[in-house]
Amino acid sequence: MSDSSSSFLPGTVDVLVIGAGAAGLMCASVAGKRGRSVLVLDHANKVGKKILMSGGGRCNFTNLYTSPDNFYGVNPHFCKSALARYTQWDFIALVEKHGIPYHEKTLGQLFCDNSSRDVVDLLLSECREARAQVRTRCEIQRIEPLQVKGFEVHTSLGRVVCESLVIATGGLSIPTMGATGFGYEIARQFGHNIIPTRAALVPFTLNKRALARQQELPGTSLAVNASCALGHFHEQMLFTHKGLSGPAVLQISSHWKEGMPVTFDLAPGLNLSGWLTEQRGKKQESFLHTVLAELWSKKLVQFLLQRNALQSKPLKQYGDGELRDLGEKLQTWTLIPEGTEGYRTAEVTLGGVNTDEVSSRSMESMKQPGLYFIGEVLDVTGWLGGFNFQWAWASAHAAGGEV
Repeated sequence: MSDSSSSFLPGTVDVLVIGAGAAGLMCASVAGKRGRSVLVLDHANKVGKKILMSGGGRCNFTNLYTSPDNFYGVNPHFCKSALARYTQWDFIALVEKHGIPYHEKTLGQLFCDNSSRDVVDLLLSECREARAQVRTRCEIQRIEPLQVKGFEVHTSLGRVVCESLVIATGGLSIPTMGATGFGYEIARQFGHNIIPTRAALVPFTLNKRALARQQELPGTSLAVNASCALGHFHEQMLFTHKGLSGPAVLQISSHWKEGMPVTFDLAPGLNLSGWLTEQRGKKQESFLHTVLAELWSKKLVQFLLQRNALQSKPLKQYGDGELRDLGEKLQTWTLIPEGTEGYRTAEVTLGGVNTDEVSSRSMESMKQPGLYFIGEVLDVTGWLGGFNFQWAWASAHAAGGEV
C-alpha cells in the first residue's frame, strides 16, 4: 500500500491507474475511499518525480485564484465542471489536514515551506488510508479490452484484469523525469484524437546574432508586460545564455507559435517618454544613461542604447520630439524568438487527448466505457503558478468518484 517495487501484482482489481504522479495518486486515494480495490502502476523507479522537482523543490501545489480562465484547450469549457467540484480550497484543506506548513509567494501561488516531499508523502498517506496499492518499476506491455466489460493489462510484473482503467501518464514535458507519449498511444488505440502537442511554459531561444548582442546580460531580470497574440502577462523576465526565461516568458510561451512576434513593455505602468521629459526638467545636466539607470541595471541600459543605436547625451540636449521617440524605442521591445528550449525544460505540454471525446463530469472516454483520462494527458493546460497541479487534483477527484 505504498511506494513499492514489489513484484507482487493482484490478478484482479476494480481500478487500475497507470501513472503514479499527482493525478494518478490523487485518483487512487479517492477511488479507494469509496471501497474500490485500486492498483497504481508506474514505470519509474519512484513516484511523484515531477512533484519532487516542482517549484524549486517546494511544490507550487495550487493557486488561490484558480478559475477556468487560467486554462488553455480547444474546448475551454471542459475544465469548468471538475474545477468547480474540487477547488483550490479543497486541496488546501487536505494540506492542512496533514499538517504541512505552506506560504503564499506571489500572485496566489502556494508553496510548501519545507519540501515537495511533503506533498508526495501526503498522497501516499492518502493511498495507504484508502488501501490503494502502488507499484513502481512496472512497464505496461499491452492493453486489451475485455468482451463484456473491463480490460486485461499485460505488464512486466504480470497480468492484471480491471473494470476501470485510468490513464494518468502526463504529457511530454521533462523527459528526464520519465515523461513519454504513452498516454497518447493508449488514447489512439481506443479511437481518440490527439490535439497536436507542443512544449509550453518554456524559455525562448534566440539566434546567435541576438545572443551576441546580449552576452553581458545573462542573470539580469526585470519586470515586464509580455504580449503575444491574445496573451498578456505582467511578470519577471530573465536573460539567459540561450535567450529569455522567467515567469513572463514562460507564461507567454503558451501563446507563441513559430514565427510570431513577442512584445515586451520594459517599463510597465510607466509612460517612459513622459517620465524622461519630467527628468529633463529636474536634471538637465544628467546624461541619458545615468537617468535610465534609475529604472534598469547599467548593463541593461547599455544593451538598450546599443540595440537602438542611441547615444547618451545630457537630457537638456534632447527636444520634446526626441524624448518622445526615445521613450517609445526604449520602452517597447519586439522580437521573434528562434524557438523554445522544447520539452527538455517545458513545465507542461499543450494539446493532448481531445476533450470533446471525454466526459467533463467523470473524465470517462466517450469511445471506450471504463477508460478514463486525467491530468496533463488531456488537452487542458494551466498557467504557470500552481494551476496545473490544481487541474491534476480536480480531474483526478472527478474520475476517482466515478471509477
